[in-house]
Amino acid sequence: MLLSVIIPCYNEAATVEKIVQKVLDVPVEKEIIIVDDGSTDGSREIIRAMTGKYPVTALFHSKNKGKGAAIQTGLGHAQGTYTIIQDADLETNPMNYLQLLEKIKASGSPVIYGSRMLKRNKIYNLKYYLGGRLVTFFANLFCNQRLTDQPTCYKMLETDLFKDLHIESNRFEVCSEITAKLSVRKILIDEVPMDYYPRDKAEGKKLSWKDGYKAIFTLFVYRFLK
Repeated sequence: MLLSVIIPCYNEAATVEKIVQKVLDVPVEKEIIIVDDGSTDGSREIIRAMTGKYPVTALFHSKNKGKGAAIQTGLGHAQGTYTIIQDADLETNPMNYLQLLEKIKASGSPVIYGSRMLKRNKIYNLKYYLGGRLVTFFANLFCNQRLTDQPTCYKMLETDLFKDLHIESNRFEVCSEITAKLSVRKILIDEVPMDYYPRDKAEGKKLSWKDGYKAIFTLFVYRFLK
């Protein structure tokens, strides 16, 4: 069984090689697909150099398009049975793939999310924490789910299903589009606990309050209007 790991990267020069090393350490058969989304901080050069050191596929956007666009590009090259999204920072622990894979195979479900809320993780920034809880509330309200962490990075799907969703969102609202489209298909999304090591804006956090509003709007649009 091959796991496709898509790593969208935008200006993560300090962490992108470290996270690739952590993904490589996970004891599962995998392919790593890095999509540089128009970085300007040296990430592109680091990624190019990594192709000579590690078994990775590197893809490049000529300009910044957004996380969702990077996922779309990476998904076009995914060949695994399952696909997971991995941010290029160090906020998450790739070893959690093992729990996600165990759960998705045991349940027979085509999708599993990792939840930061099901584990005692540090709450570094109350604003981000409350924003995530608000988006999750509306995801459950609109989509008839029982999620604890809708905007989680770790969304693992059967690759064929992931491709069949025909993702359109280009930026962070991609998480909401995925959840809404799965819900339209009446797929109940289960979760497993995951580790989380939050950072702040000074360390490279890119989300803003506008992304939260757009996430809620996207949930509504793809659940009821598309």
